[in-house]
This record gives sequence, C-alpha cells and structure tokens, in this order.
Amino acid sequence: MTVTNENCVVGIEYEVKEAGTTEVVDSNKGAEPLEFIIGKGQVIPGLENALVGMNEGESGDIMVAAADAYGEVNPEAKQVLPIEQFEGVDLKEGMTLYGQGENGETVQVTVTSFDDKEVNVDFNHPLAGKDLMFSVTVISAREATADEAATGQVGGGHCDDGACGCSH
Repeated sequence: MTVTNENCVVGIEYEVKEAGTTEVVDSNKGAEPLEFIIGKGQVIPGLENALVGMNEGESGDIMVAAADAYGEVNPEAKQVLPIEQFEGVDLKEGMTLYGQGENGETVQVTVTSFDDKEVNVDFNHPLAGKDLMFSVTVISAREATADEAATGQVGGGHCDDGACGCSH
C-alpha cells in the first residue's frame, strides 16, 4: 500500500542525524516500528509530508529543515529559575529534565547553567534550529480503523484506565 495523507497508519523504521553530521540523535532500528496516523500531528510535519506517496517496503533519505522539524530556536524560551525548584535534583549542565507546563502538558527543559542560587533552563527542544536527515523505511501502511481515526491512537482501541490522559 502507498502512504496516503489522511487516516493512513504508517509504521516506520528510522535513524535521524543532524544534517551534515554522522552522530545518530535518534533511531528505532532493530526495535518495534514507530506507528502513527498521518494527519494527526504525531510526528514532525516535514517527516510526515515526505512519507506521503512512499510505498510499503520503500526506503529513503529525507532532509527536514529546522522549520519543519522542531522549529527555530526561540530566544524567549530561556528562563532563570530559583534553585529551590530543583530540590533533590543532582544538577548537571546539559541535563534534560521533564516537568509540567501550565496546562498540565509535559515540558522538556535543558539545564544550561546553574549556581548556588539559580538555574538557567532552556525550553527549546534540543533539536530546535537544526536541520535533520532521516533514513527511513516504510515497514507498513494501512487504512486506519474507525476507532483509530476517531481517537488518533494506533492499535487496540481506547484505554480504559484513563492513563492516556483522555477523558471518557
């Protein structure tokens, strides 16, 4: 099947490098394919758009510009916070921490520097401002079931325990 641009469940194997480098920043090679529904915003737009039209079993290299990946670096996404907010954390420069945003969403921050009073954090995604090169193979492509299309979740229907964060 060919990847279409709506309600198509795609499974991919991928490896990502920052364009122009050899360092792999993310990969699922040798693991389960990454499955998602096209058109639901579950992967970066540049990758999703490039997959449309590819066939099951097809491989390719996809260059995704920063603007279509994790966006440009936002200078306003840097903050200085009191060190008290990091009690119990063994702070290290460059470490990634996860917290809750204003609307309960998970936010990722990178500790850029700290002293005994305050901590400088950067809310930009670590790959913001970077062009990415994906080496990708389409493992599977199929029509989403009605349940998958409605919920945006791939696979066995809806969660029953509320752990997925959805309301029932």
